[in-house]
Amino acid sequence: VYIVLSLEIKADAHVWGYVGENIKLKCTFKSTSSITDKLTIDWTYRPPSSSRTESIFHYQSFQYPTTVGTFRDRISWVGDVYKGDASISIINPTIKDNGTFSCAVKNPPDVYHNIPGTELTVTERGFGTMLSSVALLSILVFIPSAVVGVLLLVRMGRKSAGLKKRSKPGSKKSSIEVSADTDQEKDDCMAKLCVCCAECLDSDYEETY
Repeated sequence: VYIVLSLEIKADAHVWGYVGENIKLKCTFKSTSSITDKLTIDWTYRPPSSSRTESIFHYQSFQYPTTVGTFRDRISWVGDVYKGDASISIINPTIKDNGTFSCAVKNPPDVYHNIPGTELTVTERGFGTMLSSVALLSILVFIPSAVVGVLLLVRMGRKSAGLKKRSKPGSKKSSIEVSADTDQEKDDCMAKLCVCCAECLDSDYEETY
């Protein structure tokens, strides 16, 4: 007898996570019948290289996480049956949680369906991951700063070369160049004044302590 699946369930085939960081096990379903209080959701767990399964979560109008075993008080409901979501979350996962998780949904009269399995792999967040984060931060922060610094140095070098060229013996300065030199002298004076003020502030700070 050929049975047509009126209830379709989807789940991620593989999920990776880190020790101590909550992991979401996503499960969605589509039913041809309206959602009623008869709808049930069951999550089971099977350890690696084992045929033994254990129930870790049950839903029927309310959430019933397991109260025994290694997943006791560590399963949280994050789904919404009216949106076709039957997902759960594992709190404070460990490497011992590695294995296969299965999501089963029944919405009478829709009871025939596939039961997808999700292979979970939990690892330690090692030095390599931290190094990658540091490298990404460097790319986003330090490299743009370095580019700006190089551009400023190039601009200052061109400006200095232009001043040397205008100051050669025998060259007559125009009124515009004279004005530019005057502005440069004013800028130099302001820079020296700022340096003096900074030295005074530093001196006062040291005397206080």
